[in-house]
Amino acid sequence: MSDNFWLVLAVVLYFGVMVAIGIYSWRKTTKYDDYVLGDRGLHPLVAGLSAGASDMSGWLLMGLPGALFVAGMSELWIVIGLFIGTWANWKWIAPRLRTYTEVAKNSITLPSFFENRTHDTSRVLRVTAALIIIFFFTFYVSSGMVSGGRYYESTFGGEYLHGVLLVGSITVLYTFIGGFLAVSYTDVVQGALMFLALLAVPLMALLALDNPADIFSWATSNPYGPWEDGNPTYFNMVAGVSIATIVGNLAWGLGYFGQPHIVTRFMALRSPSEAKSARRTGTIWVAICYLGAIFTALVGTVYFGQTSASVTDQSGFETVFLDLARILFHPLIAGLVLTAVLAAIMSTMSSQLLITSSALIEDLYRIANKHPSTTTLLVLSRAMVIGVALVGMALALNPSDTILGLVGFAWAGFGAAFGPVIIASLYWKRLTAPGAIAGMVVGAVTVFVWGSVDALSSTIYEIVPGVILATAAMVAVSLATRPKPGVAEEFDTASAATDYALAHPESTFADALRNRRGRSAV
Repeated sequence: MSDNFWLVLAVVLYFGVMVAIGIYSWRKTTKYDDYVLGDRGLHPLVAGLSAGASDMSGWLLMGLPGALFVAGMSELWIVIGLFIGTWANWKWIAPRLRTYTEVAKNSITLPSFFENRTHDTSRVLRVTAALIIIFFFTFYVSSGMVSGGRYYESTFGGEYLHGVLLVGSITVLYTFIGGFLAVSYTDVVQGALMFLALLAVPLMALLALDNPADIFSWATSNPYGPWEDGNPTYFNMVAGVSIATIVGNLAWGLGYFGQPHIVTRFMALRSPSEAKSARRTGTIWVAICYLGAIFTALVGTVYFGQTSASVTDQSGFETVFLDLARILFHPLIAGLVLTAVLAAIMSTMSSQLLITSSALIEDLYRIANKHPSTTTLLVLSRAMVIGVALVGMALALNPSDTILGLVGFAWAGFGAAFGPVIIASLYWKRLTAPGAIAGMVVGAVTVFVWGSVDALSSTIYEIVPGVILATAAMVAVSLATRPKPGVAEEFDTASAATDYALAHPESTFADALRNRRGRSAV
């Protein structure tokens, strides 16, 4: 049998499992809240893996190894920033956001939380947040489609367009069917695949080398990839890298606080106290995956330098992982390993499709139609999943940037627009609706303008000025305006309920809330 037969078999099996999970989740999705947020019943293990898998996307297995392969260890500043951001997000945002979103009228989306948190009655805050989600997730979804197309090219030697259509269609199918539960459960399978693949590929490549120790020296003085005479500064994290670049790369960690597809997992936890367990799962998973991606690049410099094999992608070298897996394993095993890339792509894309669909229906449609039926909401939400996917596919037909570039732009947009507002919502009682609006708009506009001007984007990553200016605008406008009546009391309730839940891990959310309200009554 041909190699392609085994590869196709592995991918078909994977697609079958994804669709089966979608059907299973569909049977458990009877309410609109189930479709959007899983009725706040997410197990911490599922939440930890789901947040990590939906976060990483094709960047982890394609963009990051490619960047490290070409530029060397100077790219590690991004990894350091992201790892710190992962831990901090689970530590300081997850438990409080889980509590506050339920205290604030059981908010099931970020835009609705911002509105309910500030008691905004103008709808401007909610609509602004929803439009920002739709805009930046369009680019994010497009990056997933691009990854799918390049995956198909490298794995099957097929047409880029066919890859975009195939990967996009299967992702839409199980998201369309099962909603949040399907996205979360498939993330667990996909996260496990990514984890195992990032251990297996660099290990097998290392065993295939005559001298494994070469990985720590080869790239500096031998030809490989884009370097005819090697890269003398490959292992130097600061050589040729400006302070602004280091700061910008570390600042990727700031983006975590504002990513809707990640923080939604916090909102779906069964109780605030379970954030600790989920944090442990998520940070261990991501740490080992990062190490796997780093060693994939390291081993790749030697393997592709010493053998006649070549990297399929000769521009960004983002297919290093794919090519190593295809060359080193039996086609069936290679196919199973390569599904990890599909897993990374699809786990992120499905989350983004669902969040964007929720923004369109929960935060825009329901403003004009206050009492739609559950059936109407479910039908429209599923329709929007298809609509957003079609737009993403259209943008992916002629990609004008690398996967890392597309992800970086959207990541900065959310980090600057939502990050400061989420932190202030949870920790600053004085936040007002006009302040939140100002922060979001200034953050989003700054990222868009800065990222669009080469002279600016080449100096420092746009998330840095975006977060700084957004925070300044948010604080200034909040101090110039007054919080609505009841905001301070609700803030105290949410804070005290979170503290109680963390101090009593065995408690439920209802226990924590009753404790707070009981003490308030006294």
